[in-house]
Amino acid sequence: MAKLRPLGDHVIVKALAKDEVTKSGIVLPDTVDKEKPEKGEVIAIGPGKLLDNGQRATPSIKVGEKVVFKKYSPDEVKVDGQEYLVISESDIMAVLE
Repeated sequence: MAKLRPLGDHVIVKALAKDEVTKSGIVLPDTVDKEKPEKGEVIAIGPGKLLDNGQRATPSIKVGEKVVFKKYSPDEVKVDGQEYLVISESDIMAVLE
């Protein structure tokens, strides 16, 4: 199995399924509207952004946290049949608690 190791301030995220249930109880899978995901679980974090002084900024998120990110910011990659999103940490807007 291949493993993704993000570089710089990049974050690897696995999209969270957003199945919706109608008022009558019908489940609509997230593939119905084909919208890009906006939430995901952090799988891996790069070492941090390289600052002008040569230091690295400490990432403000942790592996396992669920995050909200800008809808069209992620790049999609597929590894061993599993889809992942690669996002710059600056495009992550919040941690779901």
